[in-house]
Amino acid sequence: MGIILGVIFHFIGGFASGSFYMPYQKVKGWNWESFWIVGGLFSWLIVPPLAAYLTIPGFADIIKGSSTLIVRTTFLMGLLWGIGGLMYGLGVRYLGMSLGNSVILGFCSAFGSLIPAIYYNYVPTPGKEKQTLYFMLHNPGGQWVLMGVLICLIGIAICGWAGMMKEKSQPEVQKKESVKEFSLVKGLIIATVSGILSAFFNFGIEAGKPMADMANANWQLIHPGQGNFLFQNNVIFVVILWGGLTTNFIWCMVLNARNKSFGDYTNQQTPLAKNYLFSALAGTTWFLQFFFYGMGESKMGNGASSWILHMSFIILVANGWGIFLKEWKGVSRRTNTTIILGILTIIASVVIVGYGNSLPK
Repeated sequence: MGIILGVIFHFIGGFASGSFYMPYQKVKGWNWESFWIVGGLFSWLIVPPLAAYLTIPGFADIIKGSSTLIVRTTFLMGLLWGIGGLMYGLGVRYLGMSLGNSVILGFCSAFGSLIPAIYYNYVPTPGKEKQTLYFMLHNPGGQWVLMGVLICLIGIAICGWAGMMKEKSQPEVQKKESVKEFSLVKGLIIATVSGILSAFFNFGIEAGKPMADMANANWQLIHPGQGNFLFQNNVIFVVILWGGLTTNFIWCMVLNARNKSFGDYTNQQTPLAKNYLFSALAGTTWFLQFFFYGMGESKMGNGASSWILHMSFIILVANGWGIFLKEWKGVSRRTNTTIILGILTIIASVVIVGYGNSLPK
């Protein structure tokens, strides 16, 4: 029953992540950096501590009582992830929901499985001996994971090829209607970097695990024999998202200054109330992905497999929105077949990586 609940929670989280950008489509008259940081304040500063406050008694004391190394490492992973998250918004902006998410999340799922293994390979950590890259290379489960990563990269290449076919075959008018700022080369470069750096969120969860363990232990003292604490990971998200806020805030302020767009926040010529509302809705929806991710991971008890499952649901939902928004309308049947093949290849790789992580170590 715990596994089934875990899958359900991951689906809800995946739906939230695959859908969060939709409210931004309703923002009118603002530059990208303005609505991105307004939504981000809800994603990274307002909602996470509120969620932790409502679910984890004394969460701030847990953070204060943790070692400086744990907090700093978790924050650093958040900084690196924040750069990837910032570029995610740009990737979707230039590629659209379907292609952008497929490329970004394909890289994210692949490297999210590899980064902890590479780290533990060069920084020996007690209890992580079976999670190193060396162990993966010499273990059937690890070999399946590496094969899945390779297949994922093939799927990304297929999606990129489909994007080039779309750029050539789709009428210019339709292209601008579906993705107003479509730019394949710029989008693929940004999406690649975004996917790799976004994977650091998974390691941030690993780095901050002692804080979740403390929240879990405190809860189990009061609720003996009732299993793991469903909301234990919420305390980790607070610290990781501080890092994400730092990088995104700095860059958006730079863009506000460069584009002279500080006036967006008070521009009476735009629907200010709606812009703030939709940005807040987008930011809150974004955080809900990890709120439910944490619940799913606590039920399934396997961080790597949870990460992969989460990514696969996002890819499915995001491509559903891509179809709804008619991002591939007007392209040839061959182009449609190619993007579908690419998406299915990425999903297959996600399943293979999840299978590899599920094998006994």
